Amino acid sequence: MQMRWMRVPRSRSLERAAIDLSQKARQRLRWFDYYRAHGGKAALTCRYFGISRQTFYRWKRRYDPGDLKSLEDGSHRPHRRRQPTWTPLLVERVLALRRQYPRWGKDKLAVLLGREGRRVSTSMVGRILTHLKKRGLLVEPLRRGWRVRRPRSPRPWATRKPPDYRVEQPGDLVEVDTMDLRPVPGVVLKQFTARDVVSRWDVVEVRRRATSSAAAAFLDTLQQRMPFPIRAIQVDGGSEFAAVFEQACQLRGLRLLVLPPRSPKLNGHVERANRTHTEEFYAVTPCSFQIPQLNQELLDWERTYNTVRPHQALGYRTPHEFLTQRAAPSQLKECH
Repeated sequence: MQMRWMRVPRSRSLERAAIDLSQKARQRLRWFDYYRAHGGKAALTCRYFGISRQTFYRWKRRYDPGDLKSLEDGSHRPHRRRQPTWTPLLVERVLALRRQYPRWGKDKLAVLLGREGRRVSTSMVGRILTHLKKRGLLVEPLRRGWRVRRPRSPRPWATRKPPDYRVEQPGDLVEVDTMDLRPVPGVVLKQFTARDVVSRWDVVEVRRRATSSAAAAFLDTLQQRMPFPIRAIQVDGGSEFAAVFEQACQLRGLRLLVLPPRSPKLNGHVERANRTHTEEFYAVTPCSFQIPQLNQELLDWERTYNTVRPHQALGYRTPHEFLTQRAAPSQLKECH
C-alpha cells in the first residue's frame, strides 16, 4: 500500500512562523507532521526519515506545537564556565613580554615567564593572549615595508656534501646564505646569514653588495662571533661564494661545501633563519637605512636571538644555554 504524506492544517500565525525557521527546524517539523498524519507511529516515522528513535523522542519532548521555535537548535554553551585563575600582575607581564617580542608565541613566552619564577602553563599564556586581544589591549604589529627576495644568480659549479660527512658537534657544519633587503624603493642591501646546524647559533651582518670580497669579510665576522671553532661551511653556488671567498676558506683551513643547483632545501637551516629574522626583526623593528647603524641594531638582535629567544628545536633553550649544558664554559669563547 502506498503511503501519502498528509499536511496537518495550522493557524496562520504558525504558518508564518514556519517560514522563519531554519532548514534543520523545518526538517524536524516534517517529522512531526508525518508522525501525526500516520497515527503517531514513531517507528514508521524514524524509518521514513532515516533517524534514530533516540533523536526523535528527544525532539518530541522539546516540541511545542504552539511554538515552532522549540524545534530550533539551542545554545550549547555550558551553564557554568571556568573562571580565569590568572592574576592581573601575570596579565600585565604577558602583555609586556608580547609587546617587547611581538612575533613570539605562547610557547616562548611561557619559557621566559618560567625564567622569572612564574610557573605558568603554555595553554594559560595562550588564553591570556586571547583575552588581551578580545579586550583590544593586544594588537598585532603592522608589517613594515621591508621586502625580502632571494638572489637568483646562476650557479656555475656545484659539489655535494660527501655522504659520509658527519655532523655531530657545534661547528661541524655552518650554513651561510644571503638575502635581499629592500627598505625603500630603489635601495637594495645584502644580508649575510650564518647558522650552525647543531646549536642553531646565528650570525648576521649587512653589506652594500653581495660580492666575494664582502663574503670574505663576513667570514672574519663569522669566526669572531661563533663561540666555537668552525670546521666546515656550506653555501649555494652563488658567485659571492667563489673567488676571494673560496681562497679565504682555503687559507683558514675551512672545508667549503657547495650545494648543487636549485637545491635550497639542502640549506634549510639558514633558509629558516632568514625567515625568522625577517618576521621577528625587520617586520616589527624600526630599522636604520645606514649600514653601520643597521649592523649595530642587528648585533643587538643577534644577542637576543642567541641568548634570550627560546628555540623549540633545542627544547625551548637558547643556543647559549644549549652550548653551556653541552660543554664546560671554559671551552666556549666569550659571546660578543
